[in-house]
Amino acid sequence: MSTARYSGVPRWVYVPAAAGAVFIVLPLAAMASRVEWASFFSLITSESSRHALVLSLRTSAMATLLCILLGVPMALVLARTSFRGQGLLRSLVLLPLVLPPVVGGIALLYTFGRKGLLGETMDVLGLQIAFSTTAVVIAQTFVSLPFLVVSLEGTLRTAGQRYEIVASTLGAAPTTVLRRITLPLVLPGLAAGAVLSFARALGEFGATITFAGSLEGVTRTLPLEIYLQRESNPDAAVALSLVLVVVAVLVIGLVRGTRSSAV
Repeated sequence: MSTARYSGVPRWVYVPAAAGAVFIVLPLAAMASRVEWASFFSLITSESSRHALVLSLRTSAMATLLCILLGVPMALVLARTSFRGQGLLRSLVLLPLVLPPVVGGIALLYTFGRKGLLGETMDVLGLQIAFSTTAVVIAQTFVSLPFLVVSLEGTLRTAGQRYEIVASTLGAAPTTVLRRITLPLVLPGLAAGAVLSFARALGEFGATITFAGSLEGVTRTLPLEIYLQRESNPDAAVALSLVLVVVAVLVIGLVRGTRSSAV
């Protein structure tokens, strides 16, 4: 005797679900319909577009590396320890997720700018960060770091500590446990967080233009190039926007793949 699979979803739910899907897909389809396919390749390979794309990929990769170096220890502390003020610390770590990016850019400017909290000292030492490629990396890291911390902290909590406890009772040092047990166990979550951080860094606009400006080949990333091309060359803006959409789709596929391998 066969039994039908129970979905648990009322039929009427499919109507707003379909409306939501259309709401997301329709603007993307409309944008794709405006692409000048005959000149698409020339539009995305112009000198300014190539400079912007290469700069975006380079700075996003550097920002992702910084997110890993800073985010892994932060996630470990939040997931594996307990201390007073931990909730406040977690809220502060997640703050860039809800802050308007331009506010983050202003905060960075008043920290690392020439008249900023640390900027004046750095300026005396001959280090100028604001409106440089370094500023782009810092801005991208600032907005991307929470994505890695959230992803990895959730993976750490789901994985539990039973294997780490066993290894510790057998005499393994904490660093050995971290290197041989913890990190390999949460590697899919770390990979997913890194991919999400890269995607967020690649699409960053507000904090970058506020803190780093828009100088071609130095600070003008692909989102900034799209914004500038929107008025002077709409066809190029649409073509470059489609490139970012394709990258986003690839990122979603990578994240789903890493999470599926963890199940």
